[in-house]
Amino acid sequence: MKKKELEYFRRTLLEKKKEVEERVEQLKNGDIHTNKDDLYDDVDAASVDTDHNLLFRIRGREAHLIKKIGEALEQIDAGTYGICAECGEKINIERLKARPVAPLCIACKEEQEKMEKRTGK
Repeated sequence: MKKKELEYFRRTLLEKKKEVEERVEQLKNGDIHTNKDDLYDDVDAASVDTDHNLLFRIRGREAHLIKKIGEALEQIDAGTYGICAECGEKINIERLKARPVAPLCIACKEEQEKMEKRTGK
């Protein structure tokens, strides 16, 4: 991959990381009521529990995305960015533009998804 393309992806990944980190911070500072003793009834308490569970899932996904961004940045530094982790072929630039953290080429990703459907994992 050309140096100019790598710098484009580095900037894109760093911007995305900053956006995700800001969302995580907003979630941490959200004003969801946490003291169940102050709630009026069981329905209110259940609603708060549901909100908390949703926030934890979102934070988990965001943390996973931050990790993948870090891995992609490490690949750029190592000179392996844009190479499929499965087959070793180049990942199409359009795929990387759509999903800069993509570790697999389209063919390998499709195969992985077929396998997941067959095995249920």
